[in-house]
Amino acid sequence: QVQVAESGGGSVQAGGSLRLSCAASGYTNCLGWFRQAPGQEREGVARINTDSGSAYYAESVKGRFTISRDNAKNTVYLQMNSLKPEDTAMYYCAARSGLSVCGTTSPAFFDYWGQGTQVTVSS
Repeated sequence: QVQVAESGGGSVQAGGSLRLSCAASGYTNCLGWFRQAPGQEREGVARINTDSGSAYYAESVKGRFTISRDNAKNTVYLQMNSLKPEDTAMYYCAARSGLSVCGTTSPAFFDYWGQGTQVTVSS
């Protein structure tokens, strides 16, 4: 059984920064961050293989967001800089149970989800 829990959302002005945290427990080496704005589909933002550190970013956040992990704390972070109003969404952390290559950010690949944390960016 894998469990994930997000924290760190909030409200910020455009150009500001936020750091999200995802505390994970259980057998997984693949964690991802997703977001969903009202009326839109859930979008994969970033993922990380916590064994190798290999990371992937969606084009919309590349160069602004950084995903990292602290394996000693079983925590994955999403540092979000230069935030834009279009980054406003509910952000979710998700895990793929077991060991995997962690080669996709398709939501269907991830089988354990957190409750989400709201990020609001005002202009």
